[in-house]
Amino acid sequence: MLVGYARVSMAPAKSRKAQHVDNQVQRLVAAGVDERNIYIDDGQSGKLRSRPAWDRCLAVLRDGDVLVVTKLDRLGRSLVNLVDIINLLGERGVQLQALDGSVDTTTPTGKFFFHIASAMAEWEAAMTAERTREGLAAAKIRHGGTLPKRGPSITRDQIATATLLATEHPDMSATRIAEVIGVSRSTLYRHLDIARIRDEASGTGRGDG
Repeated sequence: MLVGYARVSMAPAKSRKAQHVDNQVQRLVAAGVDERNIYIDDGQSGKLRSRPAWDRCLAVLRDGDVLVVTKLDRLGRSLVNLVDIINLLGERGVQLQALDGSVDTTTPTGKFFFHIASAMAEWEAAMTAERTREGLAAAKIRHGGTLPKRGPSITRDQIATATLLATEHPDMSATRIAEVIGVSRSTLYRHLDIARIRDEASGTGRGDG
């Protein structure tokens, strides 16, 4: 099955934004995607790993499906995030087609592109990690050797998405669920009992006694 995804960030004029979304939808339909199978995030930044329509799109994708987008940047703004998404799709047997740039993971050329992108993403992740370590060290110095307390590390939407993924995809690991919603594995476990959620979804809940 072909599944489409369209996204537009906040734009200065509502009419322009609407036209941009309509253009993406028209192109997806022209590529063979049923309009009923197109998921649209309106006013959502590509930097966010968890987005309402994207989360629903992920939940319905199955082995053998093909995810179609007009451009790769509709999925994410960073190379690391894009590679992570393509890896996630690959693990579930889902292929990816981007209409602009002729990216198609079902073809040898598309697979070659992905290998190159993976290598670049690995380098980008290493550079980001190094900058993060340097930033933390500088912050500790500014705060007398300790960092200030952080706010909540997970949102309600992320919890809802994680619950949906755990319920709909029993083969998806907790580590992968955490990566998809953009939190650490330990943070996920602090807020959700993944095993219990899956037991209840399958009708084998452990109960309270």
